[in-house]
Formats: sequence, structure tokens, C-alpha cells
Amino acid sequence: MSALAFNHIRFKMPGPEKISSLQNPKIKNLKKLEKASERREQNLILIEGLRETVLAQRAGYEIVSLFICQEILKGDDIYNLKEFPSTISIYHISKEIYDSLAYRETTEGVIATSRPGNHSLQKIKLGKTPLILVIEGVEKPGNLGAMLRTCDAAGVNAVFICDGKTDIYNPNVVRSSLGTVFSRQIIVCETPEAITFLKNNNIRIFAAELTNSNNYFSENLKQASAITVGTEATGLSEEWINAADVRVKIPMLGQIDSLNVSVSAAVLLFEAVRQRNSNG
Repeated sequence: MSALAFNHIRFKMPGPEKISSLQNPKIKNLKKLEKASERREQNLILIEGLRETVLAQRAGYEIVSLFICQEILKGDDIYNLKEFPSTISIYHISKEIYDSLAYRETTEGVIATSRPGNHSLQKIKLGKTPLILVIEGVEKPGNLGAMLRTCDAAGVNAVFICDGKTDIYNPNVVRSSLGTVFSRQIIVCETPEAITFLKNNNIRIFAAELTNSNNYFSENLKQASAITVGTEATGLSEEWINAADVRVKIPMLGQIDSLNVSVSAAVLLFEAVRQRNSNG
């Protein structure tokens, strides 16, 4: 991604507001947005990092405001900010304020607020042989973020999050996904709705499950496929296991009987990628 000078951002006149106090109402509100209840009430989400904000902008998210620390955002760290519309509210914040807000030190000095995306099943767009990851009952933001990052790397067409127990806009999800929460089609729905959709669209369901399962590499993942993973504690629900066309497992050769769910998802998805890119 090409770098541009900071003065290429077109600010609204008379110029960005400078904020130097932690007691500023706008800064206090950013702190509030760390809570899911506040995000829902205000219909706003927090995005930390310039890379993540650019990904959201390119994915069509409505960026509302940018909080920029000029002491950090400079030189070769600057991404192409020209694409941000001039209507966005811009605020310059001190490094003290930025450090109090940021989870990471290496986020290029930008924190943004944005409107959330549309994650209903009705807006999904799929090709002829889609590859889908279904995540049931995810609880840990770090695991969800890691799986979204894997889905981006594997070119997954859509991610279904069913009966989830964590908000996809949790700052830890945005952070651990490196912003790929914005780059994939994400559908948030209940299990029955997802199963009905997959069955009606002839998408085969591959349930990651240890009992009475086939080795994952022996299955045909070139066809329209939905790879389904559950929680580390309890695995997939009976509803998903019963709905599956095939049960698959990753052979365990050591003393433990399972992998971290994000690692399991990566193994299964990249087997699909391998098959789809092979000439055999």
C-alpha cells in the first residue's frame, strides 16, 4: 500500500480540533465504546489502527471520526489516507491520550469510530462453489479474531457466526483479526437459520468432530463447502452434528485429543485451499 504525506488528508475548515485533556467528553465517549452495550446503543464501533481503519473504509464501512496522534502518524507509517472523505470529523490528540486509549503500541497513531456493518443472511453474495467457515458458540475474542485472519488469508467467501457469545466488534476481535473482521462477508445468525440456508443452497456441511469421523484430507472440499467448528470446551452442538453431510477429524498423534479451535479451522481451510489449487 503506497504511503502519502500527512497533508494529503483534506480536513474540514477551520481545521481539526485539538484535544489534550483526558476529561474531554469525546475521549470519555471513546472509553465508553469499549463496552458492547454502548456500541449497540450508540450504533458506533471502535477501530484501532490505520491499517484496520483503511480496511473498513475500503469495505464500505461508514467512518464517522478519526482521532489522530501526529507524534506517531508520520513518515513511512502513513497509509493512503486520500480515500477518506473530507466529511469525516478529525481530531488531533496528544500522545498521552492516545496511549490511554490504544491497546497496542504499533497502530500508527489512529483510532476511528464507524457505523457497524450489515451482517444479516439476506445480504450474502456467493459464487458457484463457495468456501464457508461456520463458527458456533465462539466465546474468546482472540480465537474469533485469529479465525477471521485465517479466513482472509484463505480467501474464504463467507463466515457464519452462529450462537456467538462475543461481539464481533469487541476491540480484541478487531485487534487480533488485524482488521480482517472488515474484509470478509460475516453473517451473524442462529444455527437453524444457517443450516436451512446451507441445505437450500446445496452447500455440503463438514462438521469438525472426533467421533465416527473421516480424516479431513480424504474428503472432497472442492465442492461448495461449509466447514463447521465449535467451542474447545464442548465442540459442536448435536444440531450441527446431525445436520452435517460429513464428519471430519484432524488425526491426533500425541497425548492430547484436540487442537485450539483457531488452529483446527486453519488446518481444515487450507486443506480446502490446497485441493482447490491442485491440478488433480
